[in-house]
Amino acid sequence: MTIKRPSLLMMMAGAAALSTLAHGVSASGTSQEKAPAKASQSRLGSAIQSEMNENQQTAKERARALDLREQAIRASEKRLKDSLQNQQQRPKADDAAATRAGAKADKEAEEAETLDQLARIYQSMKPKQAAVVFEQLDIDVQIAVARKMRERSTAQILAAMTPAGAARLSMALAGKRPAQPKRVGPAPVG
Repeated sequence: MTIKRPSLLMMMAGAAALSTLAHGVSASGTSQEKAPAKASQSRLGSAIQSEMNENQQTAKERARALDLREQAIRASEKRLKDSLQNQQQRPKADDAAATRAGAKADKEAEEAETLDQLARIYQSMKPKQAAVVFEQLDIDVQIAVARKMRERSTAQILAAMTPAGAARLSMALAGKRPAQPKRVGPAPVG
């Protein structure tokens, strides 16, 4: 068997391939050393850098908003504490005033109940009998009781009263001062 020698052309092609391969390997080694500097300038690197900057800016804004909220909460807490202290330091006069107001309301409710009861009593009486007693009452009591009574019952009692008493009560119910009785005789000299 004979071994053929490679032709010169084949050897030249192999050498060229090895040279190209070696040149590619050496070129890739130097580009890897310079890659970090070029990566920041590439589109991908600048996009990443831009997104990181935006994320940092957003984080700073969120931190600022949280700080402002925290300050607002502290201020609100302080106002609430001050308000609570002021309420606790107020004199007991407010409590006494509330008690007096409650007592006054109770008294007014009791008076209203009494007036309602009197109105029912006078309404159940015969008008002539009620008029005799009704006319003897103080004008303020007459007004209060008459306002609590039904209109028909009030009208029947007014009809049974003396004309002067009926006029006086009617004027008072209308909100006018009762007229002073007219004097008959000479006018005073003065």
